[in-house]
Amino acid sequence: MSLLDRVSLTARILAVNILPLALLGGGIFYLDSYRAQLLDERYKLARIEAQITAEALAGATRERQEALLIQIGKEQNMRLRMFDAEGLLWADSFALDEPRFTLDDPADDEFGLRFARWLDRMVDTVVAAEPVPDYIEPEAQTAEPWPELVRAQEQGVSQIVLRDAPDGTPVITAAAPVGLNGATLLTTRNAVDITESVRAARSTLGIGVALTLLASILLSLFLARTIVMPLQSLSRAASRVRLGRERDVEVPRLPHRRDEIGLLARSVSDMTEALRERIDATEHFAADVAHEIKNPLASLRSAVDSLGKVEDPDLRAQLIDIASHDVRRIDRLVTEISDASRVDAEISRATFETFDMAELVENLVASREDRGLNQGRPIVMARPATPSFVYGVPMRLERVIENLIDNAVSFSPPGGTIDLAVTNDAECVTLTVCDRGPGIPVEEREKVFRRFHSVRPDEEDFGNHSGLGLAIGRTIAEAHDGSLSVADRPDNAPGACLVLALPEARTGSAALK
Repeated sequence: MSLLDRVSLTARILAVNILPLALLGGGIFYLDSYRAQLLDERYKLARIEAQITAEALAGATRERQEALLIQIGKEQNMRLRMFDAEGLLWADSFALDEPRFTLDDPADDEFGLRFARWLDRMVDTVVAAEPVPDYIEPEAQTAEPWPELVRAQEQGVSQIVLRDAPDGTPVITAAAPVGLNGATLLTTRNAVDITESVRAARSTLGIGVALTLLASILLSLFLARTIVMPLQSLSRAASRVRLGRERDVEVPRLPHRRDEIGLLARSVSDMTEALRERIDATEHFAADVAHEIKNPLASLRSAVDSLGKVEDPDLRAQLIDIASHDVRRIDRLVTEISDASRVDAEISRATFETFDMAELVENLVASREDRGLNQGRPIVMARPATPSFVYGVPMRLERVIENLIDNAVSFSPPGGTIDLAVTNDAECVTLTVCDRGPGIPVEEREKVFRRFHSVRPDEEDFGNHSGLGLAIGRTIAEAHDGSLSVADRPDNAPGACLVLALPEARTGSAALK
């Protein structure tokens, strides 16, 4: 692999495309396995034919046996011979009728056939094929020259033997016992079609490999050009972004390409844009943080500076209260800012689990009632009849729900009911938190999710909220592939509804991402 890392992508594409074709071309020499498979099928066929023919001949009259030999020889294009218990030939289908095949004399063959036989021998040498004995028609009309006949008579089971004809084609002989009186049957078939099939496959494969190799080389060069050039362009753009000149870089998006290179180009462009937005957001956030901390810090500094100059105890106590309030406000701001800045990282490292959203909300509502956090605002909750499973970090989602209920408590009048509803459908679990407050105008609904945007009721003490709660809530919802938005109350009554929507988890699911 270390050596390949030094090779250009063009060379690799050529090698990857040409090497398989070279191996495929080498497969010409391994068509012997195809030939062996064909022969194996013919062995099975010859054995079955010999056994069936022997069973048909057993018990038949001599005239009927001769008729069967002629009929089967014609239909199957093979030679059938019957030998008696003493091993003497007494019936031959070629003698009873005209021969169904003849073995070619290779001396009369044209150059193409001689070259094909030479190639056959070369392939046999390369694959180290086992030698096959030559087929020689014996002069003696007895069973002795046929070892398969002797074994079939002695062992009582059919035997198969492969031999080579003078022209290199296979000759398959099968011997089977006939009845119980010691007679045997010998079938002979010249499987010329096997040799022709292997030679035709070899020729077709050779021509195909040659043409495909040429086309592959040309296409590989074209493919390398279409891949390497845009990658080089993207690499140069990425280098300029890395050097800090990202504002001046126009990352090519290649909109005309719908392949992986086009997807990569658009992903790199989007990533660069997201990086720019992230840098802008960080800069804006830093500026907002400085602004938000500067106000209570200035108030604190003013209170502290004034303490040394004020003699009135009541005024000093008032200044101390202001300083204490500012310290708590700064502490709350720092805590919220710290939480907002690391919420994404914490969720990415957290362990997600499947849990019932309605059960989580129900437990949270009961806990708030026990702690008296609802300030006399009753909470009415509606939950679905079936479990509403979601996949996420319960502790983080609990914080979002707690924040939504806190907002509803803040904006609802004393005694005003807060309505909670958990619903689920085939793909989504939704939590709706509705209050009885003044509601949120349509043009303001996106602003409430901005960082440090805080519009609180007049009766609430200033500085008790940082304006980060809903922003953090939306961040957590989006980290769970969900959303947090503002909607109208379903009953059209005054008030605001905050809607948390999360993908429904399959029961027992390990992950949704």
